[in-house]
Amino acid sequence: MNFSKNIKMNLKTADGQFRGKKETFIADEVRKQLIGQADPIYREFQSSLVPGMGTMMGVRVPVLRTIAKETAKTDYEGFVEKSDVTVYEELMIRGMMIGYRHSSIEEYQRELDCFVPLINNWAICDCCCSTYHFMKKNQDVWYSYLEKWLKSDREYEVRFAVVCLLDYFIKDCYIDRILSILSSVQQGDYYAKMSVAWAVSVCYVRYPEKTEKLFREERLDDFTHNKAIQKIRESNRVSKEEKKRVNTWKRKGES
Repeated sequence: MNFSKNIKMNLKTADGQFRGKKETFIADEVRKQLIGQADPIYREFQSSLVPGMGTMMGVRVPVLRTIAKETAKTDYEGFVEKSDVTVYEELMIRGMMIGYRHSSIEEYQRELDCFVPLINNWAICDCCCSTYHFMKKNQDVWYSYLEKWLKSDREYEVRFAVVCLLDYFIKDCYIDRILSILSSVQQGDYYAKMSVAWAVSVCYVRYPEKTEKLFREERLDDFTHNKAIQKIRESNRVSKEEKKRVNTWKRKGES
C-alpha cells in the first residue's frame, strides 16, 4: 500500500489548490484510500461479528492501522475535524490515531475524552485500546484516568477502561486493585460484562491463585462468573486438568 507516499506527495501540492482547506483534503484522501481497499466479502464477514454497523465498508484492520499511522503524522487535526465518525472505518482511524501521535499526557487525555464517548461497538473499542501503548509509561497517572471511565453508566466507556486495564495493567503492582475493581463494576450491559469476564480470565492465566480467590468468594454476578470460566477454558495457556477443575466452579442455571 502506497498511502504514505501518495498522501505526502499530494499534500505537498495541495496548499494552493485547496486554499488553506487541507483538513478537507486529508479527509477526502483517506476516504479514497478506504474505498480502494474495501472488500465486500470481508465486509459481510465483519458485519456478522459487529452487527448494526450499516456504514461498514469492509477494510481490514492492518490497512486501517497503516492509514491511521500516516494520517496522524500528516494532518492529525485536519482528519479529526473533517472525519465522518458515523462511518465505522473512519471512527476506527480516529481512535487509532491517538495511539500513533506523539503527545503529552494532557493531550492524550484530552483526545481520549473526545473519542471514548464516540465508541459504539466492541471492535473499535478493542482495536483502538491495543494501540494506546503510551499507557505503559506513567502508569499511576493512567490507572487513575481509567478509574473515571469505570464509573460510567455507558457500556462502551466501561469496556474501554476494562480493556485498557487488561492490555497494560495486569502485573504485580496492580493485580490486587484490578481484581477488586473488576468485581465491583456496576454497568450491566452485555459488552461491558463480557469485557470484565475476559479481563478476569487473563488475570487467572497470569495470577491463578489470586484470581481463584475471587471465584471462591463469589464476588461476580452469575453471568460474568460463568463467562470468565468459559474464557479460561478457551485459553491455550491453561492445562486440560486445570480447565476441568475450573469448570467445577461454574454456577448452575447460567450459560
